[in-house]
Amino acid sequence: MSVTVSPIFLFDVEAGAAVAAELLDAITDKQLADYEAEWVPALQTALQRLNRANVAYARWPQSRHWDWRRKVAAFQGMLGRPGFSIVCNGVTQGMMYTDLVGRQCQIQRQKGRPFVYVDFVENAPWNRAELLFDPPKYRGVGSILIRAAIELSRHEEFKGRIGLHSLPQANDFYANTCGMTDMGPDETYHGLRYFEMTPEQAEAFCKKGDRT
Repeated sequence: MSVTVSPIFLFDVEAGAAVAAELLDAITDKQLADYEAEWVPALQTALQRLNRANVAYARWPQSRHWDWRRKVAAFQGMLGRPGFSIVCNGVTQGMMYTDLVGRQCQIQRQKGRPFVYVDFVENAPWNRAELLFDPPKYRGVGSILIRAAIELSRHEEFKGRIGLHSLPQANDFYANTCGMTDMGPDETYHGLRYFEMTPEQAEAFCKKGDRT
């Protein structure tokens, strides 16, 4: 498998400085090894911390049951399911799967047009404030993965159009950080809120990132 690696930067919260990282246009065996050896134990520790802090189950991350090895096994080799990952200091910091097939926009002005659907996107546990990591290790993982989805959309000549269903903890990120349009709860998809991005919103998001 040919993997393209692009240089990027994340923000190390504790150090207060940008650090070099890599964006891969694939999810490889390295990512799965990191997921099992690093992510799973960190997540279990975080869930124990939430339990001790009496955090309501409704506020626990709904992605806690995801199994990335199963996702890779299901999507590997499918041209319509591009995957991406971010590595920093030798450890996987985020992963994303997208879907290019059979998806159509819902916003009225672009309704029916093709777009990139962000099917699964997840940050490493130690980067997530909702898991009570204080402070989180790195910032910028989610934004870079959304930027990758936008660039994929442009490459496919979809002009930056993307869409996704958001887990509750990420609603604010997609609405305010990414500037996507909140289409409200989708009762056909577990009641999760559906967000969609227009070409203009994609341009604004990318310009914002270029200035930081």
